[in-house]
Amino acid sequence: MKFAVIGGTGLIGSQVVKKLNAAGHEAVPHSQSTGVDVITGQGLAEAAAGADVLVNLTNSPTFDDASPAFFQTSMDNLLAAAQKGGVGHGVILSVVGADQMTSLDYYRAKVLQEDILKAGPIPYSIVRATQFMEFMNAVLSWTTEGDTVRLPTTPIQPIAAQDVSDTVVEVAAGSPVNGIFNVGGPDVFPLDELGRITLTARPDGRTVVTDDTAGMFAAIEGDTLTTKGDARIAPTHYTDWLS
Repeated sequence: MKFAVIGGTGLIGSQVVKKLNAAGHEAVPHSQSTGVDVITGQGLAEAAAGADVLVNLTNSPTFDDASPAFFQTSMDNLLAAAQKGGVGHGVILSVVGADQMTSLDYYRAKVLQEDILKAGPIPYSIVRATQFMEFMNAVLSWTTEGDTVRLPTTPIQPIAAQDVSDTVVEVAAGSPVNGIFNVGGPDVFPLDELGRITLTARPDGRTVVTDDTAGMFAAIEGDTLTTKGDARIAPTHYTDWLS
Protein backbone atom coordinates (compact mmCIF):
# COMPACT_ATOMS: atom_id res chain seq x y z
CA MET A 1 0.00 0.00 0.00
CA LYS A 2 1.04 3.60 -0.53
CA PHE A 3 0.85 5.99 2.41
CA ALA A 4 1.17 9.77 2.43
CA VAL A 5 2.24 10.70 5.97
CA ILE A 6 1.65 14.40 6.57
CA GLY A 7 3.78 15.54 9.46
CA GLY A 8 5.98 12.59 8.57
CA THR A 9 9.22 14.06 9.93
CA GLY A 10 8.02 14.64 13.51
CA LEU A 11 8.17 12.56 16.70
CA ILE A 12 5.38 10.15 15.71
CA GLY A 13 5.44 10.65 11.96
CA SER A 14 9.07 9.67 11.47
CA GLN A 15 8.49 6.41 13.36
CA VAL A 16 5.29 5.68 11.44
CA VAL A 17 7.10 6.14 8.10
CA LYS A 18 9.97 3.90 9.17
CA LYS A 19 7.68 1.13 10.43
CA LEU A 20 5.37 1.18 7.41
CA ASN A 21 8.33 0.94 5.03
CA ALA A 22 9.85 -1.86 7.11
CA ALA A 23 6.56 -3.75 6.73
CA GLY A 24 6.87 -3.59 2.95
CA HIS A 25 4.61 -0.62 2.25
CA GLU A 26 5.53 2.61 0.50
CA ALA A 27 5.30 5.43 3.05
CA VAL A 28 6.33 8.92 2.01
CA PRO A 29 6.93 11.62 4.66
CA HIS A 30 5.58 15.11 3.95
CA SER A 31 6.10 18.29 5.98
CA GLN A 32 7.03 21.93 5.55
CA SER A 33 10.64 20.82 5.15
CA THR A 34 9.64 18.77 2.08
CA GLY A 35 7.55 21.57 0.58
CA VAL A 36 4.11 20.60 1.91
CA ASP A 37 2.10 23.18 3.86
CA VAL A 38 -1.28 22.19 5.29
CA ILE A 39 -2.35 25.80 5.83
CA THR A 40 -1.56 27.25 2.40
CA GLY A 41 -2.24 23.93 0.68
CA GLN A 42 1.12 23.98 -1.06
CA GLY A 43 2.15 20.49 -2.19
CA LEU A 44 -0.89 18.70 -0.77
CA ALA A 45 -2.36 17.63 -4.11
CA GLU A 46 0.93 16.09 -5.14
CA ALA A 47 1.36 14.39 -1.75
CA ALA A 48 -2.10 12.81 -1.83
CA ALA A 49 -2.11 11.78 -5.49
CA GLY A 50 -2.16 8.01 -5.81
CA ALA A 51 -1.98 7.33 -2.06
CA ASP A 52 -4.17 4.58 -0.63
CA VAL A 53 -4.02 6.11 2.85
CA LEU A 54 -3.39 9.65 4.07
CA VAL A 55 -2.11 9.83 7.66
CA ASN A 56 -2.29 13.31 9.17
CA LEU A 57 0.06 13.76 12.13
CA THR A 58 0.40 17.54 11.99
CA ASN A 59 -0.38 19.56 15.09
CA SER A 60 -1.27 23.11 15.94
CA PRO A 61 1.81 25.21 16.77
CA THR A 62 -0.03 26.64 19.79
CA PHE A 63 -2.44 25.35 22.43
CA ASP A 64 -4.42 28.62 22.62
CA ASP A 65 -7.47 30.03 20.86
CA ALA A 66 -5.61 30.01 17.53
CA SER A 67 -5.63 26.20 17.43
CA PRO A 68 -9.22 25.73 16.13
CA ALA A 69 -8.41 27.81 13.05
CA PHE A 70 -5.32 25.66 12.39
CA PHE A 71 -7.31 22.43 12.44
CA GLN A 72 -10.21 23.86 10.44
CA THR A 73 -7.97 25.09 7.63
CA SER A 74 -5.58 22.13 7.60
CA MET A 75 -8.36 19.54 7.58
CA ASP A 76 -10.31 21.33 4.85
CA ASN A 77 -7.19 21.41 2.70
CA LEU A 78 -6.19 17.83 3.44
CA LEU A 79 -9.62 16.37 2.75
CA ALA A 80 -9.92 18.26 -0.52
CA ALA A 81 -6.54 16.92 -1.61
CA ALA A 82 -7.39 13.40 -0.42
CA GLN A 83 -10.67 13.31 -2.33
CA LYS A 84 -9.05 14.63 -5.49
CA GLY A 85 -6.18 12.15 -5.17
CA GLY A 86 -8.43 9.12 -4.75
CA VAL A 87 -7.38 8.37 -1.16
CA GLY A 88 -9.43 5.57 0.39
CA HIS A 89 -8.61 6.01 4.08
CA GLY A 90 -7.86 9.07 6.20
CA VAL A 91 -6.21 8.72 9.62
CA ILE A 92 -5.59 11.33 12.34
CA LEU A 93 -4.06 11.22 15.81
CA SER A 94 -6.12 12.77 18.60
CA VAL A 95 -6.28 12.76 22.41
CA VAL A 96 -8.08 10.42 24.81
CA GLY A 97 -10.90 12.31 26.49
CA ALA A 98 -10.73 15.29 24.14
CA ASP A 99 -14.52 15.50 23.90
CA GLN A 100 -14.77 15.83 27.69
CA MET A 101 -12.39 18.82 27.87
CA THR A 102 -13.97 21.30 25.49
CA SER A 103 -13.57 24.14 27.99
CA LEU A 104 -9.90 24.16 26.95
CA ASP A 105 -9.06 25.68 23.55
CA TYR A 106 -6.72 22.95 22.35
CA TYR A 107 -8.99 20.03 23.18
CA ARG A 108 -11.98 21.80 21.65
CA ALA A 109 -9.83 22.22 18.54
CA LYS A 110 -8.98 18.50 18.47
CA VAL A 111 -12.69 17.63 18.63
CA LEU A 112 -13.26 20.02 15.73
CA GLN A 113 -10.54 18.18 13.79
CA GLU A 114 -12.24 14.85 14.52
CA ASP A 115 -15.67 16.19 13.49
CA ILE A 116 -14.35 17.53 10.19
CA LEU A 117 -12.84 14.12 9.38
CA LYS A 118 -16.06 12.32 10.35
CA ALA A 119 -18.13 14.57 8.09
CA GLY A 120 -15.63 14.36 5.24
CA PRO A 121 -15.82 12.50 1.94
CA ILE A 122 -13.52 9.53 2.69
CA PRO A 123 -13.56 6.57 5.11
CA TYR A 124 -11.59 7.37 8.24
CA SER A 125 -9.99 6.25 11.48
CA ILE A 126 -9.25 8.34 14.57
CA VAL A 127 -6.52 7.14 16.93
CA ARG A 128 -6.83 8.72 20.36
CA ALA A 129 -3.79 8.39 22.62
CA THR A 130 -3.09 9.44 26.19
CA GLN A 131 -0.31 11.91 27.11
CA PHE A 132 3.11 11.15 25.61
CA MET A 133 5.96 10.26 27.97
CA GLU A 134 8.22 12.39 25.78
CA PHE A 135 6.27 15.53 26.74
CA MET A 136 6.84 15.22 30.49
CA ASN A 137 9.83 17.60 30.48
CA ALA A 138 7.68 20.25 28.81
CA VAL A 139 4.90 19.71 31.36
CA LEU A 140 7.41 20.23 34.17
CA SER A 141 8.72 23.41 32.58
CA TRP A 142 5.26 24.98 32.31
CA THR A 143 4.88 25.33 36.08
CA THR A 144 8.48 25.68 37.20
CA GLU A 145 9.27 28.66 39.43
CA GLY A 146 12.92 28.67 40.40
CA ASP A 147 13.64 25.23 41.85
CA THR A 148 9.97 24.42 42.46
CA VAL A 149 7.58 22.65 40.10
CA ARG A 150 3.90 23.02 40.96
CA LEU A 151 1.73 20.17 39.71
CA PRO A 152 -1.87 19.06 40.33
CA THR A 153 -2.99 15.55 41.24
CA THR A 154 -4.72 15.07 37.87
CA PRO A 155 -4.54 11.36 36.86
CA ILE A 156 -2.22 10.83 33.86
CA GLN A 157 -1.72 7.61 31.86
CA PRO A 158 1.56 8.21 30.00
CA ILE A 159 2.30 6.36 26.77
CA ALA A 160 5.59 6.02 24.88
CA ALA A 161 5.76 7.54 21.40
CA GLN A 162 6.96 4.18 20.02
CA ASP A 163 3.72 2.57 21.25
CA VAL A 164 1.64 5.37 19.72
CA SER A 165 3.39 4.93 16.38
CA ASP A 166 2.83 1.16 16.49
CA THR A 167 -0.90 1.76 16.94
CA VAL A 168 -1.08 4.36 14.17
CA VAL A 169 0.70 1.95 11.81
CA GLU A 170 -1.68 -0.88 12.64
CA VAL A 171 -4.80 1.24 12.23
CA ALA A 172 -3.56 2.93 9.05
CA ALA A 173 -2.70 -0.39 7.41
CA GLY A 174 -6.07 -1.89 8.31
CA SER A 175 -9.59 -1.22 7.14
CA PRO A 176 -11.08 2.16 8.11
CA VAL A 177 -12.59 2.08 11.59
CA ASN A 178 -15.04 4.88 10.78
CA GLY A 179 -14.79 5.64 14.49
CA ILE A 180 -12.30 6.01 17.33
CA PHE A 181 -9.51 3.66 18.44
CA ASN A 182 -8.23 4.48 21.96
CA VAL A 183 -4.77 3.58 23.28
CA GLY A 184 -3.05 4.41 26.57
CA GLY A 185 -0.04 3.50 28.67
CA PRO A 186 -0.10 0.64 31.19
CA ASP A 187 -0.02 2.77 34.37
CA VAL A 188 -1.94 5.73 35.80
CA PHE A 189 -0.21 8.28 38.06
CA PRO A 190 -1.27 11.51 39.74
CA LEU A 191 0.62 14.16 37.77
CA ASP A 192 2.48 15.42 40.84
CA GLU A 193 3.69 11.88 41.57
CA LEU A 194 4.73 11.47 37.93
CA GLY A 195 6.76 14.66 38.27
CA ARG A 196 8.52 13.33 41.38
CA ILE A 197 9.28 10.01 39.68
CA THR A 198 10.76 11.92 36.73
CA LEU A 199 12.95 14.19 38.84
CA THR A 200 14.13 11.30 41.01
CA ALA A 201 15.30 9.42 37.93
CA ARG A 202 16.67 12.55 36.26
CA PRO A 203 17.50 14.99 39.06
CA ASP A 204 18.15 18.61 38.13
CA GLY A 205 17.74 20.38 41.47
CA ARG A 206 14.00 20.92 41.19
CA THR A 207 11.37 19.55 43.59
CA VAL A 208 7.65 19.04 43.07
CA VAL A 209 4.99 20.72 45.19
CA THR A 210 1.37 19.59 44.91
CA ASP A 211 -0.83 22.43 43.70
CA ASP A 212 -4.27 21.61 42.28
CA THR A 213 -4.51 25.05 40.68
CA ALA A 214 -1.24 24.85 38.72
CA GLY A 215 -1.00 24.60 34.95
CA MET A 216 -3.30 23.50 32.15
CA PHE A 217 -3.99 20.07 33.63
CA ALA A 218 -5.46 21.63 36.78
CA ALA A 219 -8.60 22.41 34.80
CA ILE A 220 -9.20 18.74 33.99
CA GLU A 221 -11.59 16.95 36.32
CA GLY A 222 -11.45 13.32 37.42
CA ASP A 223 -9.99 10.63 35.20
CA THR A 224 -10.80 12.38 31.92
CA LEU A 225 -7.29 11.79 30.52
CA THR A 226 -7.32 8.02 31.11
CA THR A 227 -8.67 5.23 28.91
CA LYS A 228 -11.95 3.46 29.53
CA GLY A 229 -13.53 0.21 28.41
CA ASP A 230 -12.01 -1.64 25.49
CA ALA A 231 -9.05 0.68 24.85
CA ARG A 232 -5.71 -0.87 23.97
CA ILE A 233 -3.14 -0.82 26.77
CA ALA A 234 0.38 -0.29 25.45
CA PRO A 235 3.31 -2.30 26.89
CA THR A 236 5.91 0.34 27.84
CA HIS A 237 5.96 1.37 31.52
CA TYR A 238 7.05 4.90 32.37
CA THR A 239 9.76 3.79 34.80
CA ASP A 240 11.24 1.50 32.13
CA TRP A 241 11.11 4.30 29.58
CA LEU A 242 12.89 6.66 32.00
CA SER A 243 15.73 4.19 32.50
